[in-house]
Amino acid sequence: MSNKPKHKAGYVNIIGNPNVGKSTLMNALVGENLSIITSKVQTTRHRILGIVNGDDFQIVYSDTPGIIKNPGYKLQEAMMKFVESAIEDADVFLYVTTPDDTDIHEDIRNKIIESKVPLIIAFNKIDLSDQDSVARKLEELKKTFPAADVLPVSALHRFNLDGLFSLIYAKLPEGEAFYPKDELTDKTMRFFVSEIIREKILLFFKKEVPYSVEVAVESYKETDERVDILAYIFVMRESQKAIILGHQGRAIKRLGSEARKDIEEFVGKHIYLDLTVKVKKDWREDENLLKKFGYTV
Repeated sequence: MSNKPKHKAGYVNIIGNPNVGKSTLMNALVGENLSIITSKVQTTRHRILGIVNGDDFQIVYSDTPGIIKNPGYKLQEAMMKFVESAIEDADVFLYVTTPDDTDIHEDIRNKIIESKVPLIIAFNKIDLSDQDSVARKLEELKKTFPAADVLPVSALHRFNLDGLFSLIYAKLPEGEAFYPKDELTDKTMRFFVSEIIREKILLFFKKEVPYSVEVAVESYKETDERVDILAYIFVMRESQKAIILGHQGRAIKRLGSEARKDIEEFVGKHIYLDLTVKVKKDWREDENLLKKFGYTV
């Protein structure tokens, strides 16, 4: 009889409210910057998979948009469909929260409890709070999710991530790998290029502009020496286009320069990046455009 350990594989679906550090935790667990990170809410718009392999396991981490309790337009509704899909196919839930986090959406909470899927609560950003606040929140979490394992972590400082991995590994079901062992994610290079550009927009521009922007890579041509990329930046108003472009094109030149550096690091080749700004009024309500951008509507 063989003593070889059985293989484990499962989807670990990361959910939580905005600004709790889900994407930072996802990137730390995967070891790659797959999800963009800024201090602005709604940074993550898609469901992004990060695949981690070992000799006897495959963990498919799934980062989803932050939970929006009352979606205001079709884009936000589509974002919440990613959250719902993550609830439906989870083998393990990884619910991320913080000491000052608000209550989880009641419908989401009930679905998690009713699913009977193992739940791990990553109590993140504990380094930014006092001991009393941490203790109060821990008590609340244990009352809300009595069957859950609650683990204090700091994704930013990588505190207790080994303990979190051990918990996740213990709860993985037995099974064969879902993806080839050399794959890191299910997303294409075009997707990550568009996300890098959108991340720079989130970082460089204020007020309503980042929330009115979507990026689509129209052309991605790779040679041995370099990659030529044409990307469209969609905005909702002419005034937003003027902000993205900046005086004498200085803002978009800076945007392109900074995005190109990160894309070159990600791709490992020289990049020629051509950015074009287009005005599409109410694109967030346009089902055809949303489908083109990769949202299920």
